Amino acid sequence: MIKRFLLFLLAAVLLLALALVANTLRQGSRQLEVAPAPALAVDRDGVVRTMAAAVRAKTVSGEKPVPGVDAEFDALHALLRERYPRVFAELAPEVVGAHSLLFTWKGSDPALKPVALMAHQDVVPVAADTESSWTHPPFGGVVEGGFVWGRGTLDDKSNLVTQLEALEMLLKAGVKPRRTIYLVSGHDEEIGGEQGVVQIVKLLRERGVRLDWVLDEGLVVTHGVMPGIDKPVALIGLAEKGSVSLELVATAPPGHSSMPPGPGQGAVGRLAAALARLDAQPLPGGIQGAAAEMFEAIAPEMPFGQRLALSNLWLTRPLVERMLAKGAATNAMLRTTTAMTMLSAGVKENVLPGSATAVVNFRILPGDTIESVRAEVRRIVADDAVEIRLHGGGFNPSRLSTSHSDSFRLIERAVRDVFPDALVAPGLMLAASDARHFDGISDASYRFMPIRFDSEDLKRPHGTNERIAVDQLVDMVRFYHRLLEQAAQ
Repeated sequence: MIKRFLLFLLAAVLLLALALVANTLRQGSRQLEVAPAPALAVDRDGVVRTMAAAVRAKTVSGEKPVPGVDAEFDALHALLRERYPRVFAELAPEVVGAHSLLFTWKGSDPALKPVALMAHQDVVPVAADTESSWTHPPFGGVVEGGFVWGRGTLDDKSNLVTQLEALEMLLKAGVKPRRTIYLVSGHDEEIGGEQGVVQIVKLLRERGVRLDWVLDEGLVVTHGVMPGIDKPVALIGLAEKGSVSLELVATAPPGHSSMPPGPGQGAVGRLAAALARLDAQPLPGGIQGAAAEMFEAIAPEMPFGQRLALSNLWLTRPLVERMLAKGAATNAMLRTTTAMTMLSAGVKENVLPGSATAVVNFRILPGDTIESVRAEVRRIVADDAVEIRLHGGGFNPSRLSTSHSDSFRLIERAVRDVFPDALVAPGLMLAASDARHFDGISDASYRFMPIRFDSEDLKRPHGTNERIAVDQLVDMVRFYHRLLEQAAQ
């Protein structure tokens, strides 16, 4: 009997192994086969000069008004008007909310839903104590070593400049679109977009505009960043996370430090225990939504071991999710993340404080909401003496767009045309963009920037030594030229 059982067990294991291998081999490549686009002649020097000059316009967004910033936006608009005369003459951009721009390239067929390309004009400040760490002045617009250096070269003036460059080229060539195309350029994306893109969305809604899709800044073409993939990977974001900060407040009778209360009874101890529970219990998550679609697309391109694991999640899911949770970036794709960012208590070393406060920031996964996060935090903290309240406003995650659509395929085709060596996959954007504001008037919102990043480049947006390669600017023009040309038809 034991021998028969062992033989049965061995046969079952072999059958399972065969099933896993067969299912893995059955998953063929999902990459769209396209011929590389013919080389497009781009005014390389002109694009570089425009990009460098755009950096010199200090269009900084701050929580408080920045003195003199209106003149900087005016200077940027004057630069763009001079560089792209056909765009400004034929599309006659509307100025919304002081400095945001709405360009309308009118199509001939009203039955076709319009689309929108987006890029914002504003940039984040540069901390004064970090300017000396820059190779070149952050607003100098220096061109050296094959790069344009300065704040905004990656986030997000390069998209603005190259979109307009591509459109100017199409207008010069006499292209007439069948589909209406909007170019949307906000001026306050870095502080939420309330005066810019939010007002543009309101205006379009009042006009009865319903968009097929929008494309905004977002994920990029990475190389050497995704383990197991030796090719560049272009991720097109299907959604972006939301954000909320919760304030945890623990109170207790104040007193003299010579007579402390029992363990966990003081304000600091009670708050510390609550934070320890939050730190030890990540919010629930897993391979779902955009993450699931990403792994479906890249699994067939991985070495066999990783390919087998990702192709058979019906069996390997718990193991794969545990492995992914060990990396900061991959963990952030799986769940709403918990980040403890601010802590305060006490006024003197020998006084027991009457209250202790912490601020915890959560980046919310699509499918979760601000209220569901608050409920989960209450469950984990499990202490009625710790008050949990909103800190600031916060916003819910965006809608999850589909990758199984003509609109996604259109963007994917343009990526493969210009970056034929890159694999294309859906992804999830961990940061925020203006695209989320379009969820109510657009069927789909995508987030992608046609820029190649390595691991060092990932630190540059909002960081020190932000820069963009001249060759990258040329590729961006080619991408937007191709995408606008295809979208117009």
